Amino acid sequence: MSRRDSGTEKLLVDVDDGVARITFNQPEKRNALSVEMRTALPRVLAALQLDAEVRVVVLTGAGREAFISGADISEFSERRTAPEARAEFDRAAADAGRAWLALEKPVIAMIRGFCMGGGLLTALQADIRIASEDAQFGVPAARLGLGYGLAGVEALLDVVGAAWTAEILFSARRLDARLAERIGLVNRVVDADRLEAEVAALAQAIRDNAPLTVAACKAAIREARREPAKRDAARVAALVEECFRSQDYKEGQRAFAEKRRPRFSGH
Repeated sequence: MSRRDSGTEKLLVDVDDGVARITFNQPEKRNALSVEMRTALPRVLAALQLDAEVRVVVLTGAGREAFISGADISEFSERRTAPEARAEFDRAAADAGRAWLALEKPVIAMIRGFCMGGGLLTALQADIRIASEDAQFGVPAARLGLGYGLAGVEALLDVVGAAWTAEILFSARRLDARLAERIGLVNRVVDADRLEAEVAALAQAIRDNAPLTVAACKAAIREARREPAKRDAARVAALVEECFRSQDYKEGQRAFAEKRRPRFSGH
């Protein structure tokens, strides 16, 4: 395992055998999402996108109490009150959003404990979300009196639909893991003591598959979620064609014929 420099101890990045792990590391505040973390995240995601060794990214929180408990409210008076400060905060959020869109590698969120507010929005950036039995989800904006932007509403709406988005935002209540699973907020819920193993097995399975195929599938999923008029079908078609022209396509056929596991290179 190698530790990559994120520029802050509040965001740890480790890479081990093709799987990168990003840990939100502020356990004394239940991993509350600070401006320092938000600022570092785009650089981290850009580096992982360019890293040929990395095939899968896993998101998690330090300790056992929280994935991310929300934004760091202690920063609100300084960072989210004056119009200029709010504009700077919004720019950082927009930078993070663009970095997530630029990341073409599959992302798994490993969620235990609190996954609230900005933590839930971070988890929604993942392609797959696996939660422990003790996970709790919610958006407390209505109890804090802060406005909730369109991007966050759209992210939630896209996953759980209008009715559940309304209930989550209007009520500001917490959802337990089983309800989150039932409404499609998470893929599945597992016992807390099995969470690490479950996510590791899934990450390894994805890692061992053809990277070009996985990237093409991720792009197709993203485009399919857009309005038809806004879809970049040509880009998806180009990625699919790249798969057929790849050495990995030939390797997959050879492995099938030889009844062995394929060894994909991403080329």
